[in-house]
Amino acid sequence: MILAVDIGNTNIVIGCIEEEKVYFVERVSTDISKTELEYVVQFKTLLELYRIKMEEITGCIIASVVPPLNNIVKNAMEKLLRITPMIVGPGLKTGLNILMDNPAQVGADLIVNAVAGLKYYGAPIIIIDMGTATTISVVDKNKNYVGGMILPGVKVSLESLVNRTSQLPRISLEAPKKMIGKNTVDCMKGGIIMGQAASMDGLIERICEELGYPAQVVATGGLAGCIIPYCKKEIICDNELTLKGLGIIYNKNID
Repeated sequence: MILAVDIGNTNIVIGCIEEEKVYFVERVSTDISKTELEYVVQFKTLLELYRIKMEEITGCIIASVVPPLNNIVKNAMEKLLRITPMIVGPGLKTGLNILMDNPAQVGADLIVNAVAGLKYYGAPIIIIDMGTATTISVVDKNKNYVGGMILPGVKVSLESLVNRTSQLPRISLEAPKKMIGKNTVDCMKGGIIMGQAASMDGLIERICEELGYPAQVVATGGLAGCIIPYCKKEIICDNELTLKGLGIIYNKNID
């Protein structure tokens, strides 16, 4: 069994994987002010919560888009498990052919998602990851990672709207009863939720036009469940996609 950790800008996704089985997926807040010991306690608490013994963990792997936390989390895992984790980055085998201007600049989370998407859903595939930013990755019919796009995440958009207006309140992320709002809160919900859903539909359509053929679409990330149900395009939600990808990459690199 391996402990997989995906360090994002807002949340750290943590899970345990054995072969293709994901035992759990949990999220904790990303906090660069926490010490190694505090992360040790978090990891230990999660393992105890799911009744997983330390000796059952035979390996661990980290993907990160928050460089200041890389060594802190790595050292925490070493302290807890006495195992040095793999870190997704240059030098690690992924099996992914990346056709980008600078492949080294592609985020570790995007690579991990693409690896899992290819294995479980095949090519061509469009992968949407809805977190702090909403990222879209495209793998063509020849299994090449050909690029994608980055746009403001759902909460980033909402916070910007609230912070830059005097009279708009903070709202929860849930769809209004009707598309055309009759009050300020419903108007905001409609704009944020339905606006993001319509954006995903439109981008998928344009990506397929540029590719010249249709592609399977898979969504993951903490906010996918708020938006994807309101998309008109057929999109599969897979909350375990990133952890599955980490498991695949780990197995490709063990001696």
